[in-house]
Amino acid sequence: MAKRADTQKPNIETLPEALLAIKALEQENKLLREELALERARRFGRSSESHVASGQQQFVFNEAESLAAKDHLATEPEVEQVIKEHKRRPKGKRNADLSRFEVKRIDYELPEDKRVCPKCSGGLHEIGTDFRREVIYIPATYHVDELHTHVYSCRHCQAHSDSTPVIRADSPKALIPNSIASASLVSQIIADKYVYHLPLYRQEVAFASDGLALSRQTISNWVINTANTWLFSIYDAIKTRLLKSHDVLCADETSVQVLNEQGRKASQKSYMWLYRTGADAIHPLVCFEYQTTRSAAHPRNFLKEFTSGYLQSDGYQGYHTLGKSITSVGCWAHARRYFTDALKAMNKESRSGSLPEEGVRYLDKLFLLEREFADLEFTERYQKRKELSEPLAQEFFRWVNQVSALPKSLLGKAINYAKEQRVYLLNVFADGRLELSNNRAERSIRPFVVGRRNWLFSNTPKGAEASAMIYSIVETAKENNLRAHDYIEYLLEKLPSMKTSELEDVMPWSDKLPDYIKVQKTTT
Repeated sequence: MAKRADTQKPNIETLPEALLAIKALEQENKLLREELALERARRFGRSSESHVASGQQQFVFNEAESLAAKDHLATEPEVEQVIKEHKRRPKGKRNADLSRFEVKRIDYELPEDKRVCPKCSGGLHEIGTDFRREVIYIPATYHVDELHTHVYSCRHCQAHSDSTPVIRADSPKALIPNSIASASLVSQIIADKYVYHLPLYRQEVAFASDGLALSRQTISNWVINTANTWLFSIYDAIKTRLLKSHDVLCADETSVQVLNEQGRKASQKSYMWLYRTGADAIHPLVCFEYQTTRSAAHPRNFLKEFTSGYLQSDGYQGYHTLGKSITSVGCWAHARRYFTDALKAMNKESRSGSLPEEGVRYLDKLFLLEREFADLEFTERYQKRKELSEPLAQEFFRWVNQVSALPKSLLGKAINYAKEQRVYLLNVFADGRLELSNNRAERSIRPFVVGRRNWLFSNTPKGAEASAMIYSIVETAKENNLRAHDYIEYLLEKLPSMKTSELEDVMPWSDKLPDYIKVQKTTT
């Protein structure tokens, strides 16, 4: 029995290695559980980053809810006072602004022979009318315009001269030569894809159901031809103005798949880069550019005429190598996002007082201050930030330096991101025109991301480049309060017959644009 007990004793020399292996497995298990909890929170939890550390009011990322909560806590007026001052509409009802639409009045009257009182058989007289409004939808219709341009010559010269003048009547130039494409048809195709995210193959089906046989290849060729022939001049003017007339820019990038690209597999990622103006721009500009990779060489090349100023981004290192005259600015919303991810992965019972919650609390205070400064002039905002925000940010980084966490854990990633981005995050306080986050760029690139979910990929590089041009014009139009669909149609009607010197009159910031393509303010 003693001999058997001896054989069962553990090997003392291998025990430390076994303990280390167990500890490593425990750490790996903890990290995997953390990642699983975060993925569950992303998939089944609320998608907004609305978490606020315990004890704080929920102001930063749920403004509407916080204002509603404040109203709820306010003292309610007496019932008699409500009746006297305001007659409430039934819940769910609102008055829409229909002033821009044609109104057709329809009257329903009793015939003369039926205007008889059912009680005494006396005559009825009108005492009033009931009134309601309905918005009528008329589906799209097609018709064919046959453009006959009349040609004239001189019979006298024809009979008595060696040459005869031939005069053609004025007529609009074709958008695409030898094609049935019109400005209205192509603008609708462009709007359906780039504004309403409807892929070309679905448009092909819709056209077929209306009796118009247009293949997606034909539609695609129209879009690419229109972009390269007519819209490129608008795109180039937007890019030039962006780089030469502003010194505060924002940047972002996202992946896109291009199937048929020479020397590359269909599965390889390409990228759509976005550059846009900051908060100080009177006329906002948005510019997309397609490139095959995420190399830092692409923003360096695109921004070569942007000689000095600020560039705000999400922390990608490719934006930090643009030269000493360009100050790279970080995004505090991204820093906060890392801490909220770490917080989401924790059990609700253990969140209160945790390190991730403490990090979120610091950053929420910064955003609360920023909300207070929102209506200030840029110079005054700069002073307030120096006085209140920057000291708080320095306190946050002192706390970050004291926190220890596993590098691969979610908290460790949050801490490492904050440390690596410290210089760029603090650059936000260098100018009052800068914003605490890069959300302005993310909002501008979002329509492309939403569209990509529907059309999935571009077939060729030419298609991706055309998309970059069109998205630039569409998003710039929207930023300048233009109706993107109507603006594209207006351009396609005007550009074929315009001189280069007249181009400025049709740019999205021009005060010469007609009112019908401008977004009308609505009242509810």
